[in-house]
Amino acid sequence: MSSANLSAAGVVAAIAIAVGAASFKIISVAVLLGVFGLVLVLGLLLALGQRSVFFLGQDEQLRVEGFTGVQVHNGPGMTLLNPLSYRSTEIRKAETLGTMDYIKVRDTVKGEERIEKGPQLLFLSPFEQVVAKAQALSLGSTDYVLVEDKLTGNKDVIKGPCMWFPGPHEDARKGTAVSLSRTEYVIVEDRLTGEKSTVRGPCVWFPKPFDAAGSKFTAVALQQDEYIKVKDSATGKRWIQKGKDLVFPEPTWQIEGANSKTSGVIKAWALKSNQYVRLVDTVTGKVSCHRGEQTVFPGPDEELVDGRILEAMDLKVHEYAKILDQSTGEIRVEHGSGSSSKQIFLGPNDKILDDGKKKAVEVDDEHAVLVRDKGTGQLRLVTEKQLFVPGPNEKIEKVQELIRLADHEALIVKRKDGDFTFYYGSEEKRSPDQPRAFFLEPYAEIVKLCWSKGRRRETRNLFIERFDCRPQFMSFEFNCRTADNVELILEGTFFWEVVDLPAMVRSTGDTSGDLCNHARSQFIRHVARVTLKEFMDSSHAIAKKVWEEDSSFYDSRGVKIHSLEVTRYQCADQSTSEILEQIIQETTNRMNRLSQAESENEVSLFRTQGQIEQEKLSGNLLAIRHQHAEAEAEVNGRSEANRVAAFISGLEAKVPKLDDRIRLWEVLRKNEALSSISEGGASLYYTPNDVDLSISTKTAK
Repeated sequence: MSSANLSAAGVVAAIAIAVGAASFKIISVAVLLGVFGLVLVLGLLLALGQRSVFFLGQDEQLRVEGFTGVQVHNGPGMTLLNPLSYRSTEIRKAETLGTMDYIKVRDTVKGEERIEKGPQLLFLSPFEQVVAKAQALSLGSTDYVLVEDKLTGNKDVIKGPCMWFPGPHEDARKGTAVSLSRTEYVIVEDRLTGEKSTVRGPCVWFPKPFDAAGSKFTAVALQQDEYIKVKDSATGKRWIQKGKDLVFPEPTWQIEGANSKTSGVIKAWALKSNQYVRLVDTVTGKVSCHRGEQTVFPGPDEELVDGRILEAMDLKVHEYAKILDQSTGEIRVEHGSGSSSKQIFLGPNDKILDDGKKKAVEVDDEHAVLVRDKGTGQLRLVTEKQLFVPGPNEKIEKVQELIRLADHEALIVKRKDGDFTFYYGSEEKRSPDQPRAFFLEPYAEIVKLCWSKGRRRETRNLFIERFDCRPQFMSFEFNCRTADNVELILEGTFFWEVVDLPAMVRSTGDTSGDLCNHARSQFIRHVARVTLKEFMDSSHAIAKKVWEEDSSFYDSRGVKIHSLEVTRYQCADQSTSEILEQIIQETTNRMNRLSQAESENEVSLFRTQGQIEQEKLSGNLLAIRHQHAEAEAEVNGRSEANRVAAFISGLEAKVPKLDDRIRLWEVLRKNEALSSISEGGASLYYTPNDVDLSISTKTAK
């Protein structure tokens, strides 16, 4: 609260106290008026003092608005004013500005503006006021400020490091310079001229007033075997930028193939000694060929002809390849030479024919080559021993193997003029000038006959080119009816042989089908004349009649029938077949029983004969054993007699009596028996007579 207000309040309070005292008759009215006057004078003096004296601090300013102007008084100090010479006063603080502070001051009379920078204590003039207060922009070494003068429209860039204070009409936008490494760059556009330029690192780039920079890009690092295709969109020029290099594209450059995923860097073709590439210029159409060892960079308009790196064709001694020169239409044949292989590099306009390299044909005793000359269309057979390589206009139609015929084999060859030639492996059938092993001549072919196959010969798809002239079996099956109208299914076999091949070829193209069909007709005719029982009894005779009665049919077809047999037959009707089966089964059982009885009789006979022989042998064995026993007993007896005789004769001098010597011999034999028994586990029993034992009974006295 101001001093004037305090004095006024004091006066009012004093008047209020005086009025209150008068109302309570504490003081008189005269005193009250005196007091009131005194207070009024004191209040007036106090108010005039307050309007006249002002005490200002260090940072205070007294702004006095007079009746005709405005004055300011800066502190510190005391200011005396005529209280009746001004309208109002205002004490305001001075603007304290630090080192980085500034204020924008406007003169309200002149309309001028200025910037006051710190550090200072700023006292405004009478008609100045603070429009804005802010801090200066502190710019580092990579900072800048884009300054625009709103009054003139001029722009300028202030680079750091510095402390920037704006002018009164300047507007600023702080930015950071673009720091570029040695592999980075930016595209800068001048907005006044529209020109673009590339700023490369390493540097710190500060823009000019009208520069606009895009994002940072990384330069294209190319290794020694890498390249990029570049097109200048301003001039339309295209070129190849090769490595080793660090490429900073200009604003108008376009790297072909580059996108958000790939950088457009392409590997050059590093060719080995056996590799090459063919490049075509898409503008001129010229094809160039580059062989290794080298690193190949294409031109700006060149592309691979073959889409990949090609390897030289390695031709061994027995290999060859046909190559067409598409510019001249000439064909050449490349092949290995001598004892070493050969590498073939295609020329710019060369093309490999016939699916690449092929093996030469080894013409020897077992192989020949049928060759067609494309120029004349003629065929020739090469049989001279060599490693055959066809010429440029020659084509290998077929590699023939030597045809060898066994003794039982025959072959039919159709010559160029359509005549048939018959080749045989047998010496008897082959003419003297006809070879047994041969190659087919040009335009000749082996004749194949299509025969029927299957037991009923219903399918004709059996192709025969080598004919077996040995006797062989062929089975058949067909239906026929007997005189009593029983339908039979006959199965049988031919035992037949091809004896005249030319006659067979002249007469028929289906020998097996003709034989079986003719046999079927004959069987139908003969079986129709007999009943089922008669057929069962004479089936083999009927089969013999079938092929013996019409032998001329088989002779006309060059075959010989050795035998024709019915191996099985059955009734086509199921019920008849069951009855026939029962009859056959009964007959079979009867034959089996007879055979079994005969077998049992034979077994019994052989058993009896065996017993007789065994008894004879047993008797002979007993006789032999008896003879051996007698001989052994005789030998033992003679040996014992000799011992007894020697013993008795030896004691004759000492024991004259023969009876005594005999008793001594018996005692000796008993001792020997006792010794033998004692050595074993046997028991010996003696009778009283043997030991001369007697028992006597004596009566006691």
